[in-house]
Amino acid sequence: MNREEALALVEASLDNPNLVKHCLAAEAVMRALAQHFGEDQELWGLAGLVHDVDYAQTKDEPARHSLVGAQVLAQRGVDPRIVYAVKAHNDAHGEPRLSLLDKALYACEGLTGLITAAALIRPEKKLSIITPEFVLNRFKEKSFARGVRREEILTCTEIGLTLEELVTIGVKAMQQIAPALGL
Repeated sequence: MNREEALALVEASLDNPNLVKHCLAAEAVMRALAQHFGEDQELWGLAGLVHDVDYAQTKDEPARHSLVGAQVLAQRGVDPRIVYAVKAHNDAHGEPRLSLLDKALYACEGLTGLITAAALIRPEKKLSIITPEFVLNRFKEKSFARGVRREEILTCTEIGLTLEELVTIGVKAMQQIAPALGL
């Protein structure tokens, strides 16, 4: 599956434009992480793009989320490394995150929500004015973006990054695609 096919699948599967934007943000951050680690940017970007492909189907059944997506992706012949990373990003399945790809996807998913929320609380509602320091300060506020599971983001240490490094990579990556995110 190439990027165009993956994007078409995501857009056809997700009825909420904000979910599509979340997937685009995860793609951008995963590509940036791949570049940082000298990994395959296409592979990592695709994992980020399709990781929530089944969310519209499974939002009321969290225990099925990512299992359905992994099955859909496997049936389409997607690289097994992506299929596994998608399955392992949901804690409900107890799948161990084994590879750098698996761990990076898990750490970056919540980060995209945190960065988006940080941009949305500013009057300008623009990623261009958001700094890593601003996001890090919001990270410390438990009442800010309550739905973001900070413990997931903090697993960045498992991929050899500090929180500050992950946030910096994430902010820069999302700023590069700000128009697609509407921010």
